[in-house]
Amino acid sequence: MAELLKIEDISVNYGAIKALKNVSMKVNKGDIVSLIGANGAGKSTLLKAIVGLEPLIDGSISYSDSILATNNVRKSISTENIAKLGISLVPEGRHVFADMSVEENLDMGAFLVRDDAIIRQKKEEMFEFFPILGERRNQKTRSLSGGEQQMMAIARALMSSPNLLLLDEPGLGLAPLVVQDIFDKIAYINKTEKITVFLVEQNAKMALKASTEGYVMENGRIVLSGSSEELLTSKQVQEAYLGA
Repeated sequence: MAELLKIEDISVNYGAIKALKNVSMKVNKGDIVSLIGANGAGKSTLLKAIVGLEPLIDGSISYSDSILATNNVRKSISTENIAKLGISLVPEGRHVFADMSVEENLDMGAFLVRDDAIIRQKKEEMFEFFPILGERRNQKTRSLSGGEQQMMAIARALMSSPNLLLLDEPGLGLAPLVVQDIFDKIAYINKTEKITVFLVEQNAKMALKASTEGYVMENGRIVLSGSSEELLTSKQVQEAYLGA
């Protein structure tokens, strides 16, 4: 399987705090790859580094044939240009535009698309994929439930037709049935739309069951990696994250 995203020995600092320490990992085209770890382990920082929101102290990040970021800022790519390459991020906490309607939020996700006909088509596809959003298309986003807002955040990220979808804690704070529905949607996106998924999630069991490969992060370092099946049966992972 061809490598789509490659992270090589990267480090990120917040002042004197070392948020990421020599992290290396890869995401192959067509896979769902999960990154699990406790709150504060550095998972969200890694996603921000991928999309150019956190500068690297060391290492490099490459996507397909492009270098996204290095510790040489002049050789790094801007967040907007990273999006143009086909990478979309669904951030932790959703970050929806609360006073805009559902439809207006989806329009924001298509800011790189210049063809109005394509934008209209993509919106209708999203309303078909997430029927509840179609029913609420003219409602202010603040009136949606947490699960509906998460669905809208994913739909907004899909408006640009990405090749790589980055998901930061999509199940955070949601009821188990809603989380299962969202993870079913993620699997469908990956299988049917052929979108590669990099999933960051505290719910280790759900993330590993949904993915093909997995990584475990502790205190800004990758401490375990392997197939998701291997990690699910790992005694270390079971004791630390699965309550075994």
